[in-house]
Amino acid sequence: MRILFIVPYPTGRAPSQRFRFEQYYPLLTEKGYQYEIAPFLSESTWKILYTPGNKLNKALGIMVGFWKRFLLLFGLGKYDWIFIHREASPIGPPIFEWIIAKVLGKKIIYDFDDAIWLPNTSENNRIVADIKWHSKVGSICKWAYKVSCGNDYLCDYARQFNPNVVLNPTTIDTEHHHNKVKQHREGEIPVLGWTGTHSTIQYLDMVVPILQKLESQLNFRFVVISNRKPDIQLASLEYIEWSKATEIEDLLRFDVGIMPLTEDKWAKGKCGFKALQYMALGIPAITSPVGVNTKIVDAGINGFLCDNSQEWEQAINTLLMNPQMRISFGRKAREKIENHFSVRANSSNFLSLVA
Repeated sequence: MRILFIVPYPTGRAPSQRFRFEQYYPLLTEKGYQYEIAPFLSESTWKILYTPGNKLNKALGIMVGFWKRFLLLFGLGKYDWIFIHREASPIGPPIFEWIIAKVLGKKIIYDFDDAIWLPNTSENNRIVADIKWHSKVGSICKWAYKVSCGNDYLCDYARQFNPNVVLNPTTIDTEHHHNKVKQHREGEIPVLGWTGTHSTIQYLDMVVPILQKLESQLNFRFVVISNRKPDIQLASLEYIEWSKATEIEDLLRFDVGIMPLTEDKWAKGKCGFKALQYMALGIPAITSPVGVNTKIVDAGINGFLCDNSQEWEQAINTLLMNPQMRISFGRKAREKIENHFSVRANSSNFLSLVA
């Protein structure tokens, strides 16, 4: 069986690809599958895509991507499955998907982990907002042989167009990547942490006033790991630029991880990746009770679910002040991920996509 992964980004760069299917590549090889990967963006275009300016180079990168997609159509006959993550092209109608499904008759596995049918374009790329063609998601779902979605909210959307929908959660490789556990040391200043990209950094606005208040009461550090430094006023703030090479060691600096979200349709499509990362490393998570977070975090057992400012303040204060609770919660958090949201636990489910 041969599989072609048609993906937006270069391998190893985007969390959505790394933690939804890239970490299953060794499993596919072990089971006798052959696969190839066809990213739309080159490494050079990926590096500038979400930065201000560079409009000409971005446009050229997009044009090259379309040309590669056109050439790709002539070699699809040798594949048994076409796995499409999010979309074949970032702008315009689903022409490539239509040709693959309706003209070439190939079996598409369509995978997504965000509510990508909703407009959510970054400020740096407003120029393409009107040509993103968000409505194509429903069409691709309809043409797909199977649809792979990261949570129940996304599955419910996909089932409007296709009954063959598989709940395929975002998972963590607890054996080869997130294979360390937080070691707590007495007497150290506790660290509250958040990790994420520029696209989710705005959610920190929810907790900044709370952290400003707690700074006058507690001695702690607030560490942010991202590809962009947040513009927030906190004396406790420490910024670490995200690096794949140091990702795990940087996360292990956290004693408590947070994932604030607003209650809206876009946030409901989130697949709890931040909480999964924290908990896999034995770090208790404090999250908003939005979407799949309520299935990942067991309140009062491996973390807290906070619905308002008072609950956020109480949860942060409680865990920062209680190292033994952090240890207990962290141990149970790791167990939850291993048993329900790990690559090992989800392997047979993932393989069912190409069965």
